[in-house]
Amino acid sequence: MGIDISKYKNVILLDHPLIKHKITQLRKVETSTHKFRPIVQELSVIEGYEALRNVETIDVEVQTPIEKTIQPEVRINDLCFVPILRAGLGMADGLLELIPGAACGHIGLYRDEVTHEPVEYYCKLPADIGEKQVYLLDPMLATGGSACGAVQILKNHGAKRIAFICIIAAPEGVKAFCEANPDIPLYIGALDRCLNDKAYICPGLGDCGDRIFGTVGKK
Repeated sequence: MGIDISKYKNVILLDHPLIKHKITQLRKVETSTHKFRPIVQELSVIEGYEALRNVETIDVEVQTPIEKTIQPEVRINDLCFVPILRAGLGMADGLLELIPGAACGHIGLYRDEVTHEPVEYYCKLPADIGEKQVYLLDPMLATGGSACGAVQILKNHGAKRIAFICIIAAPEGVKAFCEANPDIPLYIGALDRCLNDKAYICPGLGDCGDRIFGTVGKK
């Protein structure tokens, strides 16, 4: 399934050589969990720089070794990172490395193996989520079901400013997400070819959660 992402004004494809290089390392079947996990974190930092490009700042007075001056500072209390469990946890540390003081919520979803629809099993968000700029995190955008489900959960809790950051997306997922959420910025590191009959991204990188946490082939 091909897709012209230019028709979706909220899609930002992060076309950076380092992003491409690191995603290639994630794709390799021989990349172990020991190497896979830090690469996901590194990618999150790089993508985070772009996703946070337009974050709001305020002017504050600081004392340098030379003089007092007015300089911009990020409104850290306005930011919240929300990984979709469990694979999204692999991205959270990277974003928190950029903004250590940001809030962090969690949404737990799993994909029904038959229907491929998201099922919620956990949600913990800051009480003032409605006042924050929320960055939803998940390495993979496959069918778009989990991403759209998580966005709806955020909205149900009062979130008004949301952006979604992923590493790899399938055309089907981009289409579903953008048609459901045309007002939400979608940052992706790579746009892959399609989904297979099991709703896995092709060529993809396998089950990202299993590869991050070393549970490949385990029950």
